[in-house]
Amino acid sequence: MIWTWDVIRRIIEVLWLINIAFAIWTVFRSRRNIASTWAWLLVLSVFPYIGFILYLFLGRHLSHDKIFAIQDEQKKIRDQFLSKQRDELRKHDLLPEKDRKPRARRLVELNLNNDDAILTYNNQVEVFTDGPTLFDNLVENINQAKEMIDVEFYTFYDDHLGNSVLAALEEAQKRGVKVRVIYDASGSRGTKPSFFNKLRDLGGQAQPFISTSSKYWFITPRMNYHLHRKVVVIDHRIGYIGGFNIGDQYVDRSQKFGHWRDTHLRVVGQAADLMEIRFAMDWNTSCRKTRLPKYNLGWLKDFKIQTADNNEQVPMQIVSSGPDSENAAIRRSYQEIIASSLDYVYIQTPYLIPEAPMLESLIIAAKSGIDVRIMVPCMADHAFVYRATEYYAKYLTENGVKVYKYDNGFIHAKTMVSDSNISSVGSANQDFRSYSLNFEVNSFNYSPELSAKLKAIFEEDLKKSTLMTNEYFKQQSAWRKFKQYFSRLLSPIL
Repeated sequence: MIWTWDVIRRIIEVLWLINIAFAIWTVFRSRRNIASTWAWLLVLSVFPYIGFILYLFLGRHLSHDKIFAIQDEQKKIRDQFLSKQRDELRKHDLLPEKDRKPRARRLVELNLNNDDAILTYNNQVEVFTDGPTLFDNLVENINQAKEMIDVEFYTFYDDHLGNSVLAALEEAQKRGVKVRVIYDASGSRGTKPSFFNKLRDLGGQAQPFISTSSKYWFITPRMNYHLHRKVVVIDHRIGYIGGFNIGDQYVDRSQKFGHWRDTHLRVVGQAADLMEIRFAMDWNTSCRKTRLPKYNLGWLKDFKIQTADNNEQVPMQIVSSGPDSENAAIRRSYQEIIASSLDYVYIQTPYLIPEAPMLESLIIAAKSGIDVRIMVPCMADHAFVYRATEYYAKYLTENGVKVYKYDNGFIHAKTMVSDSNISSVGSANQDFRSYSLNFEVNSFNYSPELSAKLKAIFEEDLKKSTLMTNEYFKQQSAWRKFKQYFSRLLSPIL
């Protein structure tokens, strides 16, 4: 064969057509939303070969057997309590007298029906926005533990903070406390399995979440479907839930980010039981592969559905979402809060890449006269993600939403507070990844006192923030605007 330019051109055309055909087959063989489908078609078509490498890491779904395994564990553990609560809801309103408002009742019903999220009472809640203070309290509670400690984090780094927390867990195990740790191998990149060897030698247990494996990452290279939850349960009664991970940057030891601003809750009460159930489901699903003993929830025989008897305590639901469910439980709850708001909605999130339904909810609320405010970081920890965040910030600003950039370091909080008595704190960001690709958990709270605290925290953060106006975006360079528009095209897969 004579290699003329005409022959080379034809070979390139054939290879390109094969690439397109393979791209279509690859994307459409898995069920996914329309935006994600077109985004992957764009990547696979425009960037041959490189696009398929990206898809290998970012685009593949969890296998169906793993998803069904997760769903089976959830059903086994929670179903026994759901009928009890539904019976109670039919008999009377379960919220305290001051919280008996249609909005709260609707959100409770949504979370119960959409995620089987039991409404708990008898919860005393403390809010933490400072990493050193949070982890001082956490380590103190670990040191006081007598029965069990469950630790579940996206990031558990082998650094100063990580070693401090691990040392406390090891000492607890020495005292006879049952210690279990689940971590995301990708989120804890750099932390070797041997990091937990001493804990294991003492009788404790640690394992990566089912969707990632630090040992076999080269066989299943996957950057989606991460355990993004951040939960600790101590002695069946103390629970921690929110946005902080275990790493030095979360206690202001990072030169890159400076001050790390996040939000976490310490909960003493029955909601800690539901955090433990959440942990147990993740543990039992993951230990199918590691052959570690399953989590024994025998103590749940004493679990009783309570009614509100103290207006000083916080009614709370623990709501989970992830690729094991198509119910988009946390995103739908966010939408319900926004849609039913009468006065204001304040949101803090490090990533602002909302799906179309969420985007429309925010705009409709703003154009209906609701005071919608969103706070995002002033700096990037992921370049493409931040440019996409800027694109959506600009679009929302043009449609009446007030978007602020937090100037005092990096804001990582995932919070929402609305009107007098509804709030949410947890691990879920305002982006495609948290809505559908990661395993997340949030608390949804029905308390005027807690809402007032979270509102005051937001308003204090406003003093260290800058409003991103239309003029602010107009002054940006053409190259920066191009990066924002390009990143927006990839937003469903970022």
